[in-house]
Amino acid sequence: MKVMATSIIHSSKTLDGKTIVIGITGSIAAVRCVEFARELRRHGACVHAVMSREAQKIIHPEAMKYATGHPVITELTGDVEHVEFCGIGGKADMLLIAPCTANTIGKLANGIDDTTVTTFATTAFGSGIPILVVPAMHESMYDHPIVIENIGKLTELGVEFVNPVMEEGAAKIATGAGIVLSVERILGGKTLAGKRILITGGATAEAIDPIRVLTNRASGITGIELALSAFRRGADVALVHPGCIGIQGICEFSVESAKEMTETVLAELENGYDVLISAAAISDFTLSPAADKIKSGQEVILTLKPAPKLLAEVRRKFPGLLIVGFKAETCVTEAELLRRARESMDAYNLAVVVANDVSAGGMGTWDNDVFIIDGGVKRATGTKAEIAEAILDKLMTIL
Repeated sequence: MKVMATSIIHSSKTLDGKTIVIGITGSIAAVRCVEFARELRRHGACVHAVMSREAQKIIHPEAMKYATGHPVITELTGDVEHVEFCGIGGKADMLLIAPCTANTIGKLANGIDDTTVTTFATTAFGSGIPILVVPAMHESMYDHPIVIENIGKLTELGVEFVNPVMEEGAAKIATGAGIVLSVERILGGKTLAGKRILITGGATAEAIDPIRVLTNRASGITGIELALSAFRRGADVALVHPGCIGIQGICEFSVESAKEMTETVLAELENGYDVLISAAAISDFTLSPAADKIKSGQEVILTLKPAPKLLAEVRRKFPGLLIVGFKAETCVTEAELLRRARESMDAYNLAVVVANDVSAGGMGTWDNDVFIIDGGVKRATGTKAEIAEAILDKLMTIL
């Protein structure tokens, strides 16, 4: 099942209490500002907009007033709006310049202050408020060596960037979901900064013939939500799964079979990770596929053989690695579920096991009811995003 980022990132309160100023410059991508301003608000942020004169030629300030719920700053007055928001002790927690043109990038890098947006940036630099820049321009402009040099200079000064999407000869503004996730990562305290986390997710599939596969009902949502949660907290994240979320900053490996997943995980762990979160529903059985399509309308006998056990292989090669495992059972009592989970914990020396009875739900759904087991037992019920947060909370007590 392929789950895209736009369908997996839900409204939340991750930015509750945060004030974000969006600086809008004169790129045609300014028309997207209504979209991600509203998205930031759905995540709890208080959003204000400041627009350059060139930006006002592309999108009307009234549109941004609607999107933010506040009057738009189009010029600086005796109220010294730039100091009110981005000065020392000001209201803003972040200045988000989106879209940011090549012209504005050059001005920021060289201390030129001649627009409302650059004045806000100058003030933010002086007070230490985080600045996030989202470029948008023609590809040839983005590839200009001076623009590249200016981006490098700003990066050295602590400015963070959400890279554009390269399409149709243009460096297009990043997705709203990607921008929001970068804001969450910067303002989330980076509590997992410096940690490298490898996550598996989704269902593997074993080929029966060139067309058909043997698989299971896992959606991969839990693995994706774990990757997003770890990324928000500042970790370096890699996700091995059959889908594609396409979120900038999360390294993805697309696999299909249990063998491919096992080989990919083992190879990637050689690069050094602090944690493996094994959330994938990996096939227990595989088979030798037919070379050609099996004709329909006839009885077919399939001979199944055991698939490689990922956790056994990982533990053999990486005896000291911290591992979070998952245990899914059906139609068992709570006591039996916990007993089997602890058996898995002992068998593979797991730091944490997440266990649930999938006969009651959770397989292929947006919510779940699980037990998070280490030395004790904690029950977590809710959306898979909420459960991912609970798992990461537990993990942070161990790291």
